[in-house]
Amino acid sequence: MKKFSKIITSVVLLLAVFQMTAQDQVVKLYEGKAPGSEDWNWKEAQQYSKIFETEVVYNVTDPSLLVFKPENPNGTSIIIAPGGGFQTLSINREGIEVAKELASKGVTAFVLKYRLIHSKTDNPAKELINNLQDRDAHYKRSERVQKMAGNDCKAAIQYVRNNADKFGINTDKVGVIGFSAGATVILESVLNNHEAENLPNFAASLYGGPTDDLMNAEIPQNELPLFIAAASDDQLKLAPKSIALYNKWLQAEYQVELHMYAKGGHGFGMKTQNLPVDSWYKRFEDWLTQYKYLNK
Repeated sequence: MKKFSKIITSVVLLLAVFQMTAQDQVVKLYEGKAPGSEDWNWKEAQQYSKIFETEVVYNVTDPSLLVFKPENPNGTSIIIAPGGGFQTLSINREGIEVAKELASKGVTAFVLKYRLIHSKTDNPAKELINNLQDRDAHYKRSERVQKMAGNDCKAAIQYVRNNADKFGINTDKVGVIGFSAGATVILESVLNNHEAENLPNFAASLYGGPTDDLMNAEIPQNELPLFIAAASDDQLKLAPKSIALYNKWLQAEYQVELHMYAKGGHGFGMKTQNLPVDSWYKRFEDWLTQYKYLNK
């Protein structure tokens, strides 16, 4: 029994080491408490969610960036905002796995852990699903956090530009990609932003569901290329939001690309389903290459 206990302890330690070395660096976005949430005192946590079949982070109060450095930086950087209904972060499928793929292609990738709604139980995924039974009430509850998360994204962009030399980054090649709620977060930095220092150069929205207020916000004056991907069978019925976002860019005569897959559901991220939707990331790479954010 003691031998078995030692084995378990060793496995736990190995997992802890892997978690620490999964990224090259962790960067806090604010000195001290994040503005607007100074009284938040709950503790950030991470667990495997059987419901979502992936790792999730919850109760984020201290926004940070997980940094993934390529061996040969090509000057491009991308900030990744995972989704999770503003209550969790799908940290692997919509964060770390994306970052590793980008870093393998020369992109300096930053996974954004932005502020979330306080989960009052140790099962945040179940709590989120229960909250979504009344979607309007949940969106109303998350409205304040959405703005905070948008500010976290803007702070991340500014951090990347301010530290461009350290990471070998071109300040004119700073992009953002967001999944589901994360798409709303990155769009806050695009549509509700009039400060050049934290406006991205390009953006990507994956199965996002931005609010009407955000969709009615003014589009950037400087053309900003946008990549969009979603699935028609999205369980949250958010496919029309991606089409509306596409039309917003199209009407402005800005560069925009839309991939709407027949099947894939909501939250596909880097999950393999043996469906055409699995290739969305390759299409994203093609798009990045087209705009010279990736080398051929």
